[in-house]
Amino acid sequence: MPEVSRFYGMIIKMFFRKSEHNPPHIHVLYGEYAGLIDIETGEMFEGDLPVRALALAKEWAQAHKGELLEMWRTQNFKRLPPLE
Repeated sequence: MPEVSRFYGMIIKMFFRKSEHNPPHIHVLYGEYAGLIDIETGEMFEGDLPVRALALAKEWAQAHKGELLEMWRTQNFKRLPPLE
């Protein structure tokens, strides 16, 4: 699972294979916590991220929504800048 970005101790990853399941989403790893965030809605639909980490991940995903959806659609990987 390629790393898309890294910031504030969080690692953002996305699967890049045709068999990946919908909805389009990112994987957020933060220490022993993990979550799956729907790119389109920004909601965590699986996982246990702490409230603050989830808020930062959602902010980042919203800022890069178009790029993330394009990567999901085309399966062309690129690194995205961290949240600043």
